[in-house]
Amino acid sequence: MFRFNKGRDIITLFHKANSPVSTRIATLLKQTSAAASETATEDQVGDHSAHNKIQRDSFDVNITEEPPTSSQLETILDYAGTVGIPQIVKGAESKKEALEKFKQSTENFNRPVVVDWHNGKAIGGGNESAILTMLNALPKKN
Repeated sequence: MFRFNKGRDIITLFHKANSPVSTRIATLLKQTSAAASETATEDQVGDHSAHNKIQRDSFDVNITEEPPTSSQLETILDYAGTVGIPQIVKGAESKKEALEKFKQSTENFNRPVVVDWHNGKAIGGGNESAILTMLNALPKKN
């Protein structure tokens, strides 16, 4: 029986370059991705058991300043759930309202928004703790 390796998870940051919060989240994602990619070799001195326990599969970070497409926004809203909608679209309380406001102006889309496309999660705003929780839930290396 064949087993196909799944590709690396893709984490997308919908970014606003002139926002300090968005810039901080971009840095957090890059650092976490780099740390996930690090590996200790046998010839390195020291005990790497703690590092090996927490290491997760590496993931790709996609940072874009473009707003999502309408289809992507629908998916993001589903991932975020009703509670997360106000952090993603300004002044929206429901998915229908969010889609209408987005259609009126893409500027109603609040950045930063972090999306884990493979595991179906989205977080709006600069909640680093929630983002780290999402990243720590990524599959661990075997």
